[in-house]
Amino acid sequence: MLKLTGERVIPDLMQPTNGMLLEHLARYYFALPYVHGRVLDIACGVGYGTFMVAKSCNKTISEIIGVDLDPETINYAKKRYNQHKTSYFVENVVDPSLPERLGLFETIVSFETIEHLPDENVFIENLYKMLKPGGKLIISTPFGQGKGQQTNEPFHFHQFTKEEFISAFNIFSQLEIFFQRGVTFEYSKDGELPREGIHYPLGVLVCEK
Repeated sequence: MLKLTGERVIPDLMQPTNGMLLEHLARYYFALPYVHGRVLDIACGVGYGTFMVAKSCNKTISEIIGVDLDPETINYAKKRYNQHKTSYFVENVVDPSLPERLGLFETIVSFETIEHLPDENVFIENLYKMLKPGGKLIISTPFGQGKGQQTNEPFHFHQFTKEEFISAFNIFSQLEIFFQRGVTFEYSKDGELPREGIHYPLGVLVCEK
């Protein structure tokens, strides 16, 4: 039986007005216009977002695969968020053999993942290898004091600065940065904060290979 620990969002165990839940749902809604073809939701958690994409983009996707490290979480996803275009697998996002097993995708989404990893390099290499040329990666992270710095979040190894987050994905041919505040997103042409004096706790990158 899954429990709310703060590590994963479980909509069935949360109030519909819960701020964390609304933020997570908003990221999937944000990603929908970019989604097409074969889709990967990497670190999908319990699968609510995978299911949302499958339903909302039913006419534009061929399938969506959700992967997560925790077997209990994936079993929950298979039972609660099953749909004819969804598949769920237990996988490690930093396994170098992951691209060989999963293949290529037109779209990859990965929300609130990179901050859980002590070293993001293999993760980013896997994302790049699994994305088809011209494909889109939509990835998010909360901002903090920087790599290697202590964070108050018990499940995060660290939290990137916005500069670190952007530079980590310079292997991609095109990058767009959006800043998230609650359920709203603001685009930044030059990577600077869209409005002075406003706190933007999260960033979303749209990366094209």
